[in-house]
Amino acid sequence: MTALPDAPWRNRTGLDRLTRTLGAADGHARFVGGAVRDTLLGIDVADVDVATVHAPERVMELLQAAGIRAVPTGIAHGTVTAVLPSGPVEVTTLRRDVDTDGRRATVAFTDDWRADAARRDFTMNALYADPLTGEIFDYFGGLDDLERRHVRFIGEPLQRIAEDHLRILRFFRFLARFGDVPDPEGLAACVARANDLMALSRERIADELLKLLIARDAVKTVALMVERGILAPVLPEITAAEVERLARTVAREQSLGLKPAACRRLGALLPRDAAVAQSVAARLKLSKADRKRLENAVQPPEQGARADAYRLGVEFAVDRLINSELSDEMVAHRVAAVRDWTPPTMPIRGGEIIRRGISAGPDVARLVQAVERQWIEEDFPGPDRVAAIADALVDQALRSNRKS
Repeated sequence: MTALPDAPWRNRTGLDRLTRTLGAADGHARFVGGAVRDTLLGIDVADVDVATVHAPERVMELLQAAGIRAVPTGIAHGTVTAVLPSGPVEVTTLRRDVDTDGRRATVAFTDDWRADAARRDFTMNALYADPLTGEIFDYFGGLDDLERRHVRFIGEPLQRIAEDHLRILRFFRFLARFGDVPDPEGLAACVARANDLMALSRERIADELLKLLIARDAVKTVALMVERGILAPVLPEITAAEVERLARTVAREQSLGLKPAACRRLGALLPRDAAVAQSVAARLKLSKADRKRLENAVQPPEQGARADAYRLGVEFAVDRLINSELSDEMVAHRVAAVRDWTPPTMPIRGGEIIRRGISAGPDVARLVQAVERQWIEEDFPGPDRVAAIADALVDQALRSNRKS
C-alpha cells in the first residue's frame, strides 16, 4: 500500500476533528488534490481540500452540530468551507458532470469516488488519501505519472478540454511546475484547441498565466507555448524574441536571489512599450496594482538606481533593472544599491523656503523641486547639505528678483 507521508499540514489544529466529524473512519471523507500531490512530491502544502460522500446540506449539519463553523461558499456546486483554528478547509461533495460548455459545468452529487476522480483534469490531481491511515486511492495511474513527473489528462484530452477550455492553460502550468517532457497526446490536443481560450473570461486566463510564470520551468514552457501557437489567440504580442528576454530576467532573479515576480516576468514578455502593457493589462483585467506594476516593468531605468527607487519605489526600480538592456554586471551592481535601501524623506518643505525670504506662491514650489532635484543628483546627502543647497538656491532666486 502506498501511504501519504506525514507532513506539517496533517497536524493542523482542528483537522482531525473535521475528518472524524465527516466520517473518515467509515470511508466517508478523504484528502484530495493538491495537498496529496504536493505531499507525495515533498512540497509544502498551502491549501487542504477534503472530499466527502455527504451532500453539502448534510456537511453543513454535521459541522454545525460539532461546533465547527461552516460557510456555504459554493454550496450549489457542493463546496462548504470549514473554518478551523488553523485556517479554512474546503469540503466538497463527490460530483459527476451532467453538462459542460467549456466554461462551466452542471454537476450532480454522487457517492462514487471513481466518478469524482474521472471529472478531474490530470491524473496527478485525482489522488485521494485516507485521513486516518494515509492510504492512497489512485483510479487513473496518477502515482506513476507523479513519479515520472508526467502531466497527463484523465481520459481523452480533446474531450477534457471541450469540457473546460481552461485546462489548456492548466496543462502548461502543471508542466511548468511539475512536468518534464510534455505528454504528446495532451500537447496535440492543446494545440488543436488553442482558439478555445478566446471563449474564457480574461480573469481566468490571467490567473493561470501569472501562476505559470513563477513556476520552476516557466521559460521552457512559455517557449513551447509560443512555438505551438497556444498564446497567439489571447496574447499575440508575445513572440520568440520576448521569450529570450524572459529567460534573461529569470536568470537575473536567480543569480541575485530575488523572489520570482509574475508581473515582472510578464513585463519581460511584452514589447518595450507602456501602451502595449496597458492594453494587455486591460485585456487580462488585472488588478489596479498589477496593472501599474506591469506598465512599469516594460520601461527602462531612467536615472540612477537610487533616484529611480526614490521616485518609483524600490520594487518598481528593481523590476526595471531586471528587465533592462543593461549588462548583467551593471544590473547586479544597481540592484545591490537599492534592494535593502529605504528611500529617505525629502528634508525640506515649502515653509522652510518661505522662512528664507521667498514669498508664498509658485516660486516656493519651484524652489522645493529644485532643491529636491539637486538632492537626488548628489545621492541624497544629509540635512546639513540640503540646507546649504536650499540657501544657495534661495539666495540665487532673491538676487534674480532684485535685478528684475
